Amino acid sequence: MFSHDLGLGSDLVAGADEAGRGCLAGPIVAAAVLLHGDCLADAGGGRLEGIGDSKKLTAKARERLYPEVLSCAERVVVVMRSARYIDANGLHVSNIECLSRAIEGLGVDQEAVTLVDGFALKGCAVSHRRLVKGDSTSAAVAAASIIAKVTRDRCMARAGDHYPGYGFEGHKGYASPAHRDAIKLLGPSPIHRMSFDSDAYAA
Repeated sequence: MFSHDLGLGSDLVAGADEAGRGCLAGPIVAAAVLLHGDCLADAGGGRLEGIGDSKKLTAKARERLYPEVLSCAERVVVVMRSARYIDANGLHVSNIECLSRAIEGLGVDQEAVTLVDGFALKGCAVSHRRLVKGDSTSAAVAAASIIAKVTRDRCMARAGDHYPGYGFEGHKGYASPAHRDAIKLLGPSPIHRMSFDSDAYAA
């Protein structure tokens, strides 16, 4: 298990991470997960074995770990903002807001240590620490990473049913060649982020 969380001097560690920041379509999703030290120390009785940065795990591994994180966690909060919200408010503002609201939603007290992957959250009501590559060094952040990623992937799979032809169920809104080709053929869908300066939207 990750040693970082065990050396923080607290029995409760909260982690937060997001998914979908670099996509052309779909929402940005942030998750915050509160884990007890007992779960961190013994990998939740083996249930969290293999946990890590969600981007480096297979979809099958993420789906296996998703319910295990939910069962181990003291609390889990998920916050998302739509493509239209991102267009209106900006990607960075939307990202910071999602992470902040997720952490605040946990309702943790000062006994818990709160870690955020990569960002210091200006204006967040909860004291927290920015942790570079947190999803690779903190189990709590890695758990949040998995919750955010699986939640968003499922959302994009449903979008694939609503907007056939774009392949959302496959590329999940990221700027793959197939996705760019679909946009050029069909034009942007209602869930594409029109504020992105991308040649994907060129005629």
